[in-house]
Amino acid sequence: MPQKVNLLGFDAEGLKKFCEDLGEKPFRAKQLERWIHRRGARDFSEMTDLAKSFRAKLEKVAEIRGPEIIRDKTAADGTRKWLLDVGNGNAVEMVYIPQDGRGTLCVSSQAGCAMNCLFCSTGKQGFNRNLKASEIIGQLWHAEHTLRKDLGITDENERVISNVVMMGMGEPLQNLDTVIPSLKLMLDDNAYGLSRRRVTVSTSGLVRQMDKLAEQCPVALAVSLHAPNNELRDKIMPINRKHPLEQLLAACKRYLEHAPRDFITFEYILIGGVNDSLAQAKELITLVQDIPCKFNLIPFNPFPGSGLERSKPEAVKAFADRLNGAGIVTTVRKVRGDDIDAACGQLAGEIKDRTKLAEKRANREIIIKEISKSPAKATGGEKNV
Repeated sequence: MPQKVNLLGFDAEGLKKFCEDLGEKPFRAKQLERWIHRRGARDFSEMTDLAKSFRAKLEKVAEIRGPEIIRDKTAADGTRKWLLDVGNGNAVEMVYIPQDGRGTLCVSSQAGCAMNCLFCSTGKQGFNRNLKASEIIGQLWHAEHTLRKDLGITDENERVISNVVMMGMGEPLQNLDTVIPSLKLMLDDNAYGLSRRRVTVSTSGLVRQMDKLAEQCPVALAVSLHAPNNELRDKIMPINRKHPLEQLLAACKRYLEHAPRDFITFEYILIGGVNDSLAQAKELITLVQDIPCKFNLIPFNPFPGSGLERSKPEAVKAFADRLNGAGIVTTVRKVRGDDIDAACGQLAGEIKDRTKLAEKRANREIIIKEISKSPAKATGGEKNV
């Protein structure tokens, strides 16, 4: 038996071509899209306004196959984390965060991550593979319709998830071929109908891919900065050795020409004694002075074997006050879901490693020792308050 095509990951153009190949008229693609994404249909028999002959064709060659759920946990604050099986011993995680009249879903784009950032649990696990479009959009599909069912919502126009952030496992811009069709489905009115301003892609700083995203599907952009200079960023984010800050900030300026928002969001994880001094805050202000931006400060979320510490609350406040005082809109992200390891940087899943993990761990330990031995370099010589 030939393998059936999973329609879950097809965007509007993909569904249109699929229907044409079956000898069906283009409008059938819109019907299919609405049934799958707006109504959460899992079986073609549910699609009552489709001709029986068309449904019979679909049954033979296609399927709607969502992710297989391994685990489903809810934190005390309402944050919910799912662990999803993506085959061959690989798994990814997604997190739903209910807050202030909105619902945000954090989705993954890869099984593991090759970026190897010092502060990230996922990076410690290594990289396995890119996710398919059906596996990316399948996260939103499952979460939206599961939450609707749990809340007793039957109106297809009433959405539980209002925002999507690609800040889960993986570097989204390393997987643009499937990330872009997934984004298009999120934005499509026949699917989830989200605003470009409410869909955010986070990147560690892949410059050429940032330009491609701007050309093909510009959504809100969040850039993981985490250091005010190349010397420190080289140590905690290896990607900086390939794309140093000068290149990254130039790419941010180019992206703003296409972006749905008139600013870039810089994410900055505050690690105690590493990147949280007032001198570094001052250096950061100078670094981004020519870029319309806002900062999202994230206190580091410890995980086993990290060798790093969370900044003290008074250091976090002082850092934020220094940026706000310079006229840069700055917020401190509230820690959510850390009791189920769903907080930023804690997503690790249960995945295999094929990327010389032992060697990376050894390098990691060397870097942490270097940083701890030279606090003046790491902190810029100015103490926190």
